[in-house]
Amino acid sequence: MTLSYRPADEAPLRLPPAGDLTALRSATRRFVEKELATGGFRPQVDSWMSGFDRDFSRRAAAAGFVGMTVPTEYGGQGRTYLERFVVTEELLAAGAPVAAHWFADRQIAPGLLKHGTDAQKKRYLPAIAAGELAFSIGMSEPEAGSDLAAVATRGRRTRGGWHVSGRKVWTSHAHRADFLLALVRTDPKSRRHDGLSQVLVDLRAPGVNISPIVSLHGRHDFNEVVLDDVFIPDHQVLGVVGEGWQQVIAELGYERSGPERFLSVQPVLELCADAVRAGDFAPTPALGRNLARVIALHHASAQVAVKLSSGESADFESSVVKLLGTMTEGDVLEDLAYALNAGEHSASLRDTLDEALLARPGFTLRGGTNEILRGIVARILGLR
Repeated sequence: MTLSYRPADEAPLRLPPAGDLTALRSATRRFVEKELATGGFRPQVDSWMSGFDRDFSRRAAAAGFVGMTVPTEYGGQGRTYLERFVVTEELLAAGAPVAAHWFADRQIAPGLLKHGTDAQKKRYLPAIAAGELAFSIGMSEPEAGSDLAAVATRGRRTRGGWHVSGRKVWTSHAHRADFLLALVRTDPKSRRHDGLSQVLVDLRAPGVNISPIVSLHGRHDFNEVVLDDVFIPDHQVLGVVGEGWQQVIAELGYERSGPERFLSVQPVLELCADAVRAGDFAPTPALGRNLARVIALHHASAQVAVKLSSGESADFESSVVKLLGTMTEGDVLEDLAYALNAGEHSASLRDTLDEALLARPGFTLRGGTNEILRGIVARILGLR
């Protein structure tokens, strides 16, 4: 991982042989350079949340950078999670607009491969690998955020499926997505972690109502989704009815461990690197220490990808990456704001830093608050 992109040669964009991570990283950089040169995107901080661009996702998919871990029989690349890690790290570091395919590629596809029926795999996976399907995740509710087992959205059995009613909040890009993967309680008499199921909700179905949740800095990434007696056919239940909790916990390993947890602010660092080379900015020792933390997180996240490739659980490691990653991002921004307070700097650097600072409060909340993650780590270590 480097702090700056250098112009690459003009070799054709194609995936290198499996296992050649250096060549894969170079191929991804060539794709990024071509996109930047042709105006394909403008680098953004927090681009896996703020950068929703279906056209970019289709181009990335055509280059082989979406659906990398999806088997070739379903239209994917059949690569490892470590190879996907390399690609996503480069795209995030470049501030590329990956949000349109991010959730589908990161956790929906693995969930379908593990729990989906043959029909579900054939229906959804090729479209995900082509960058054509956008998913939102429906877990949190007004009274079930950190305490996810308290979900109140109900699924009532009916002929051929389920009638689902309830409210989901903080649903990223539900106003733009095609489907919502929702956690619902299908057995109202069950205990907290039992009787939960996952269902695939067509966001254009009757009874689905989506309202914006606009952030304090004016961004509309989140939504409230109200499900009013929405019919979910049996073929849109993911996995086993009543085992949704176990499925969700497994998916969180994918959600929490990736490079998005420590590279959301990388575009700011890229501009700082340019300023250093131009002699306009002198890095502080504190910033250097935090950059060392970013490099350490790079290695930790890569190790999680190795474990996921071998089918191992990475609950502990993914929680640590997410916890330390989002803390590091905040510390990096504080150091930059302090260091840049004196002196004149480019408008681009100032604006990008301001954008990152405004987005910062959400870093430690999404995907599980830091308080919840500390509890998970403590429990696994036997401290509670």
